[in-house]
Amino acid sequence: MKENPPEKNGYSEKDIKLARFAKALSHPARITILRHLASLNTCCFNEISRELPVAASTVSQHMTELKDAGLIQGSFKPPNVKYCINTENWKIARKYFKKLMNIEIAAVPVKKKK
Repeated sequence: MKENPPEKNGYSEKDIKLARFAKALSHPARITILRHLASLNTCCFNEISRELPVAASTVSQHMTELKDAGLIQGSFKPPNVKYCINTENWKIARKYFKKLMNIEIAAVPVKKKK
């Protein structure tokens, strides 16, 4: 059952995008950043940096991962840089993850340990 035809390197565009979202979510600091941003309309970098127990340079790297994946976006008006959730891509990510997690797995009998 192939729902998404191969398009790039044998993988569908949707699967490539889903993998990119998953990679961006693969660190607890990024989850914390997303939760914080989701609770606000916009937020300055300094506010986000204060939420995490890591150096500002590390926060910046995490923000770049989230931005590159399209999960957040920024407004760059010096001296303030404000970030927010990219709602369009957020909805796409939710849809793709929901679809993935709703896949029924084949029932495999579990052997009991003796």
